[in-house]
Amino acid sequence: MALERTAVNPVTWSHALGFNQGEVVSGQTRTLYCSGQTSTDAEGKPRHEGDIAAQLALSVDNLEAVLAEAGMSLANLVRLNVYTTDVDGLFPHYGVLAARLGAAGVAPATTMLGVSRLAIPGQQVELEGTAVA
Repeated sequence: MALERTAVNPVTWSHALGFNQGEVVSGQTRTLYCSGQTSTDAEGKPRHEGDIAAQLALSVDNLEAVLAEAGMSLANLVRLNVYTTDVDGLFPHYGVLAARLGAAGVAPATTMLGVSRLAIPGQQVELEGTAVA
């Protein structure tokens, strides 16, 4: 059975931010639960301290790398959690994430949470996703 996704949106304001209120997924054969991805290089060293826009972009790159390793892409995301130490600082750059999701033709159910800190000092953004294929 082919993967089928049905958006659930009792309201529409979330479309402008690039996410659905919910998604019904049927026919999936594999589910990938991605650990939180931050702005780190291949050796796990933090990058872009103090630059939340660059951290967001690299976090998306790292999420895409995990998805690719599993034979998936951003198009397979059905759930995305965004953790940030600076919600107000992230919002002006959120379009970077929304554009990449939009280019993949996906609007996963999304939650953004403000947290006091992330596991790696200096990191301001962490992306955690669930994908199905």
